[in-house]
Amino acid sequence: MAPAAAGGLMQLALPGRPHLTYCTNIHQGESWAEIETNLTRYLPEVKSRVSPHEPMGVGLRISGEAAPVLAGAEKLAALRDFLAENDLYVFTVNAFPYGPFHGTPVKQRVYEPDWRSPERLDFTDQCADILAALLPENGQGEGRHGSVSTVPGAFRDEIQSEADIGRIAANMIHHAAHLHGIAERSGKIVTLALEPEPCCFLETSGEAVAFFEEHLFAPRGVALMSRLTGLSTEAAETALRRHLGLCFDVCHAAVEFEDPAESLAAIEAAGIPVAKIQLSSAIRLAETGPETETLLAPFDDGVYLHQTVQAANGALKRHLDLPQTFEALNGETPSGELRVHCHVPVFKDSFGEIGSTQDILKDVLALCREREISPHLEVETYTWNVLPEGWRQGDLASDIAREVQWVRSQLRA
Repeated sequence: MAPAAAGGLMQLALPGRPHLTYCTNIHQGESWAEIETNLTRYLPEVKSRVSPHEPMGVGLRISGEAAPVLAGAEKLAALRDFLAENDLYVFTVNAFPYGPFHGTPVKQRVYEPDWRSPERLDFTDQCADILAALLPENGQGEGRHGSVSTVPGAFRDEIQSEADIGRIAANMIHHAAHLHGIAERSGKIVTLALEPEPCCFLETSGEAVAFFEEHLFAPRGVALMSRLTGLSTEAAETALRRHLGLCFDVCHAAVEFEDPAESLAAIEAAGIPVAKIQLSSAIRLAETGPETETLLAPFDDGVYLHQTVQAANGALKRHLDLPQTFEALNGETPSGELRVHCHVPVFKDSFGEIGSTQDILKDVLALCREREISPHLEVETYTWNVLPEGWRQGDLASDIAREVQWVRSQLRA
């Protein structure tokens, strides 16, 4: 089957015609051989359920181990052939987890190497090159626009000085210069999407906006971009605003008790592109009490970091993970609402006594129906392998398809 023709990509009939997919970080595997096996197994099956007659977009997760292998001409050609034969196309890459992401304790190692290091820069440059090679050659407009999501700078405790922040900003601007070079050579636009997350250097949308304004888009950042690219000051700022943006993860924003409409408005007002929205829900308890640990203990999987935020007495209390949360709540009287960073199925609003932040996700999807928010929408529930048995609906392909279908029903597209 030939690649999708210009204008023929599966885009939703919504303002801005956004692309919709799911993130393949759901599937286990770090080597390219393992990733390729899972893509071959699951993508055609999911497509047959959610987009049997139209091309389906792919959110490709690339690991640090897989990137140099996939960057080779032979592997890239084989992947392009597979995509074309199955009426699939890649428009976004998840380059957040560099190392192992399933089956072993990940916790705060998921942010390593962080943006202070040349390893993170080199890896992200390579992922952008791969994405540019995979974006449709004959696409137009958004068909030639890709996004790469990444860690929000670093884990917060790793940032010890202004010099650390300066290195993060400088490396991101060097990456933006690399993306400018891709655009100059190929006409394809790739945008880096920083993903704010609890307990990270960029924890909230507000912190992200401040970082962009005070570092990336500030005169010093623009001057560095100008030196790296030879662009004028005005053109350098334009390029930075084209190639550096945010990934708005709805689960993360919900855990932080953000109002999504207010956050997205502030991001837009700052001139920061929302390169991607990750469609996800968090765990919610209306209030904590003696049964809190019993209810949440099954989610203390030992693999992922489950940051928590509680609204109590007009303030937010943050804890790094569930064990610290349980310790802090031990012996306390019932208190305010608790939200947990654990990506749960988006098609459910509650699971017995445990609720989810699905209503916040619905609000974001309603905004997408009303106006152009982001060109890329990606369902990201990567926790299927560690969720309690009763939270899974069936085989993995069915669960993935159900999530995408639920999102489309909410978008009415």
